[in-house]
Amino acid sequence: MAIDQELGRLIKTELVELLARHAVRVGLNPGRWPGLALYRFESRVTPHWDEVRSLSLCMVAQGRKRVRIGSVDYFYDPFHYLVMTRGLRFQAEILQGSPEAPFLSFVLQVQPDLVTEIYDAILEQTPEVCRVEPTPARPGAYVSPLDRSLLDAVHRFLSCLESDTDRGVLGGIYLREIVYRLLRCEQRDRLLESAVREANPNVVTAAIRYMRQEMRRPLTVAEIAAAVCMSESGFAHLFKATTGSPPLRFLKQLRLEQARLLLLSGYSVSQAASEVGYCSLSHFVSEFKRHFDQTPRVYAQQMRQMEGGMADAVRV
Repeated sequence: MAIDQELGRLIKTELVELLARHAVRVGLNPGRWPGLALYRFESRVTPHWDEVRSLSLCMVAQGRKRVRIGSVDYFYDPFHYLVMTRGLRFQAEILQGSPEAPFLSFVLQVQPDLVTEIYDAILEQTPEVCRVEPTPARPGAYVSPLDRSLLDAVHRFLSCLESDTDRGVLGGIYLREIVYRLLRCEQRDRLLESAVREANPNVVTAAIRYMRQEMRRPLTVAEIAAAVCMSESGFAHLFKATTGSPPLRFLKQLRLEQARLLLLSGYSVSQAASEVGYCSLSHFVSEFKRHFDQTPRVYAQQMRQMEGGMADAVRV
C-alpha cells in the first residue's frame, strides 16, 4: 500500500500538473509530438464510439475511464495504463471528472517497427530472454499496472516537449525509453504481438516485390529493409512473423523457383543461375538439388519428357 501511495503522490505532483498545463481546453488538445493527443474533461462523459488508428499507449493522470471492445470492458486509471492495436472499434466512457479534479489523460501512438527494433536490441543484450512468437488469438488490447520506471520515462518525454530544443534532441530518445520500459513490463509479449499484428502487411509485399526485381544481384537484409523504410532488425522480425521465413531464406526460395521456371522455358542451367543472381554455378546446382531433390539439368529433362508424353497422349 505504501508503494501505491508513493506512486500516487508522484503522479499527482508530476504528471497531473504537466498535463493540466497542456490540456487547457475541455476535450481533445493536440500534443507537441506526432501521434500525441491530450484530453481534459470536467464531468463524466457518456459512452461514445471511436476507432484506434495506430498502436497506442493510453494513460490517465487523473480520473477513470472505461473502454469496451466487443463484450469486454477495460478500466484504467492513474495506476493502470491501456494498450490498444490499430483497427479496434471501441466504446469509451469517462467515469470520473469534475472542474476541481478534471479528467486528464493522453494517448501516444507508437510505431510498430520501433517496438520490434527495441525488442531485438533487448534480446542482443539479454540472450536468456525467450523470443516471443505472435499469438493472433489474443485480444488486441490489454490493461497493465503502471510502475515507477515507466512513469518516470513518460514524465521525461512529456516534459521535454515544452522546449523546442529539448523536443528536437531528446524527444526521440525518451520515446524509445517509454517503449523499452513497456517491453520490460509483465505484458511485454502482448505489446510485441500487437506491434507485429499491426505492422502494415504492404511492407512485406513491397519487400517481396523488391526481392523479385533485384534478385539478379547480391542483396542484404539491411538493403531490403532500407527499401521499405524500416530498420534492419524490425524488418527482419516483421518479415519472419508474417511469412514464417527469414528474409534471406525467403529470397533463396524466390530465386530457386524463378530458376525452375526459366529452365522449363528453355534456359540453360548456367543462364538460369546467372539470371537469378548465382555467381557460382556449382553453388546453384547444390542449392537447387537440396530444394527440388534433383539437379537442374535432370529436373528440366524430366519435366520436358513429361510434357512430351502428355502431348502425345492428347494427340492419341
